[in-house]
Amino acid sequence: MTARSVEPTFVEAFTPKLVTVLREGYHFRDFRADVLAGLTVAIVAVPLSMAIAIASGVTPDRGLYTAIIGGFIVSFLGGSRFQIGGPAGAFIVLIATTVTLHGVEGLLLATMIAGVVQLVVGLLRLGTFIKYIPFPVTIGFTAGISVIIFASQLSELLGLTLAGKEPGELIPKLTAIGAALPTMNAAAVAVSVPTIALIVAIRYFRPYWPAMLMSVGVASVAVWLLGLPVETIGTRFGGIPQTLPAPMLPVISLEKITEVLPAALSFALLGSIESLLSAVVADSMSGQRHRSNCELVAQGIANIVSPFFGGFCVTGTIARTATNVRSGAHGPVAGMLHAVFLLLFMLVAAPLASYIPLAALGAVLAVVAWNMAERHAFAMLLRASRSDAVVLVVTFLLVIFSGLIEGILVGFGIAALLFLHRMAKMVEVENARLPTDEDESDRVNGNGRKAYDVALATDPDVAVHRISGAFFFGAAANVGAALDSIGDHPKAYVIDFSDVSVIDSSGAAAIEGFVHKTHCRRAPVYITGASPAIRRTLLIHGVKPPYVRFRSDLAEGVKAAHSRVAHSRGTHSKLAQSGVARRDAAAEEEEALT
Repeated sequence: MTARSVEPTFVEAFTPKLVTVLREGYHFRDFRADVLAGLTVAIVAVPLSMAIAIASGVTPDRGLYTAIIGGFIVSFLGGSRFQIGGPAGAFIVLIATTVTLHGVEGLLLATMIAGVVQLVVGLLRLGTFIKYIPFPVTIGFTAGISVIIFASQLSELLGLTLAGKEPGELIPKLTAIGAALPTMNAAAVAVSVPTIALIVAIRYFRPYWPAMLMSVGVASVAVWLLGLPVETIGTRFGGIPQTLPAPMLPVISLEKITEVLPAALSFALLGSIESLLSAVVADSMSGQRHRSNCELVAQGIANIVSPFFGGFCVTGTIARTATNVRSGAHGPVAGMLHAVFLLLFMLVAAPLASYIPLAALGAVLAVVAWNMAERHAFAMLLRASRSDAVVLVVTFLLVIFSGLIEGILVGFGIAALLFLHRMAKMVEVENARLPTDEDESDRVNGNGRKAYDVALATDPDVAVHRISGAFFFGAAANVGAALDSIGDHPKAYVIDFSDVSVIDSSGAAAIEGFVHKTHCRRAPVYITGASPAIRRTLLIHGVKPPYVRFRSDLAEGVKAAHSRVAHSRGTHSKLAQSGVARRDAAAEEEEALT
């Protein structure tokens, strides 16, 4: 007997993990662990949130707003114990493009629409389908984003002065950066390179120390003490405020919604993929299981609320979530406290952020891009198989040179086609032989055993074939051609379906076409071993008496076919033959439908 999981009720599927953790019993030692983990994650999130915001073309305070508001809601309502929400590097290109085309107001509106889409997708329980995105697509997508992020930080790392606005596309961007190389600021390089080296060194020798915050702090103090001529958050943005802004609804109009809808759908798709991928990573590290649809609902609500306070796209962040797990978090309270600690940072230490050099934040993102590249997985997939390598490279190149969504959709499409091709090759049509009878006594049920009939195995007028595998649209043409190629036009056909696991409309239509052709030649078709579900699909598509007859197993079908052929040989009366067929058909149809 096969065990089947019980489908959770609506309430069970959308119960936040916070409620689950509290029901299990939440003690002071658990709270202490969550405090330490939340503080650790907040220390990591401070420079990262500002760096992502700046790279996305908005002010650094909006990155903090996103992490505070969005991060709290994701942990409070989410379906993962350890998910940390906030701004993510994967959104940098999309956000920058949206700001360029529609301004900050358009970005806020697109974020709200994306939240509504995620909320609906979650409530409809469609989040589980996102897990079917193939691994090569995920790796190619992530590696492509890492290249884009690193390229976007070259001007900050080198302190370049571009002639105009930095282009969004990679080739024009690199061309503009190459033209601006004579303006390179040696002081910026003297800040960015040591900052990268310090982050790497701290992570190697003291992996549990907050490498990014410490390195940015050292760079800020060095710039202030030495008076280095580099841009800082204060010189470019005037610092960051010490309070959260009052909630304000962005400008909403039908025309504006139409303009930003493509960006909103991109945010929703990318955010859903990123957040559920992050939740899966947390599950693999902790041994827990998240509720994907509940997580999407929380992400949707976070994206609806975040723009009210000036924040932008919220999603689960893999690096901060992994830090949360490694820091010993017990549950969602750690994520909520991470948001509280970020708010305290704004209230207390916001003036210090003015001294942070942009070259140091560029160094932070350069390290993030390097870690995102998944170099080992990329190399492994190139060696794994030709199909995986094709999907990986196509996704990677499209993400870099065309767009994130194009890369995901095309990569997924190619992977699906290659999978269907492999599945179609596994479906076979072969000559079927009757299985050898099991040993039995000479007297069965009080009757003498009948003599073996050699004609059952040697009669050329009966063609016996077996279909095995998943009989779906990818294999329908091959199966139909194989059946049509049966030579010498036998007087009866037996098709064994006992090894067919599933059949779709295309497969049923192929059988219906074949049966129609044999019916025109007055050659009966017997289908054996079909499960109730497969038989139902065939009946719906017209594969039913008088065109076909169903039998429970191959032996019974072969005997019925031979009997029918023998009957046809023994009579030349078409009327008699027609009467037998009608009676047989009526009985078969009643049997099939019941």
